[in-house]
Amino acid sequence: MTALKIRKAIESDVPQLLPLMRELAEFEDYADAFAISEDILRKQGFRRSPPDFYCLVAEESGILTGLLVYYFVAFTYRAKPNMVVKELYVADGHRNKGVGKLLMKAVAQEAERAGCGMIKWWVAKWNERGIEFY
Repeated sequence: MTALKIRKAIESDVPQLLPLMRELAEFEDYADAFAISEDILRKQGFRRSPPDFYCLVAEESGILTGLLVYYFVAFTYRAKPNMVVKELYVADGHRNKGVGKLLMKAVAQEAERAGCGMIKWWVAKWNERGIEFY
């Protein structure tokens, strides 16, 4: 078994990222409105400078087991950007193994490198496991 690795997503991850994003949409009950495609992911996340979003992934044995999507909001009242964590998802079967904690630790390091004043995120009121995690 290969050790879990947290890294920045690359464009070749898109075929594995999209199913994870769909799973999250099903979990959060917005699958009917889910409009993301591989093409959209490629354009918005990897072919624009700066990209519309950034993504960290958890990878084990070449398989993506989790993702964390974030973006920056520039020049807040602190004259520092804020980071917004939009999505954090760990695939079923890989939960309760520290994957989410490692993704959050990695995004905190990204925020520090970017000179962010704060990191913001939300969790749905009904998501008891998410609330417990945070």
